Amino acid sequence: MNSSEKIRQFYAALHRAYGPQHWWPAETPLEVCVGAILTQNTNWKNVERAIGNLKAAGAMNLEALWRLPPEELAELIRPAGYYRLKAGRLRNFLELVVTRFGGSLDRLFELPTAALRETVLSVRGVGRETADSIVLYAAGRPIFVVDAYTLRVAFRHSLVDQDCDYDLLQETFTSALEADAKTFQDYHALLVQVGKSHCKKQSPECDGCPLAALLEPGEPREPY
Repeated sequence: MNSSEKIRQFYAALHRAYGPQHWWPAETPLEVCVGAILTQNTNWKNVERAIGNLKAAGAMNLEALWRLPPEELAELIRPAGYYRLKAGRLRNFLELVVTRFGGSLDRLFELPTAALRETVLSVRGVGRETADSIVLYAAGRPIFVVDAYTLRVAFRHSLVDQDCDYDLLQETFTSALEADAKTFQDYHALLVQVGKSHCKKQSPECDGCPLAALLEPGEPREPY
């Protein structure tokens, strides 16, 4: 089975097992952007607490966020960890929207997909996974987001080598699938789910894994 067919079968198997995931868990595109920046190096529960603080303070809109003093913003997002650093990154993103797009996310999201990705990537402190999460989930563009879970599953099933970089891993999945934002959103979330439930960092738990039937001789590859 070639890698493209395997990737498509992975999606079918995960979808049968877990169903649609309805990601990203947010009420507005701005909340997606904030969550994507805050989730760096922390778990989602901590991000939810930080976003809850922002909402309680009446600050979950772009103008209010931008007007918050940096120290107050940092304190509100403290549960997300690295809160001063992340407050700076969040303000960098807000500054882009305010100064170049008149404070309108809609205007930012009118850019063509490639230009939108490069513009978000130009924000200091925003890396490829964060930028792609914003482009996919907030703007609804077909950019495949890859992360540590994606790499772990792909490596253990011999799709890529362990030292595969972000761009190659992204292209491996993108080239196998039709460019559809809803599919990309769902697939990313499904890979996170199977990574948390079975394809764990220290050792895979293949019993009961939806992808176990697709293992080939010599898999899952270890160590990771």
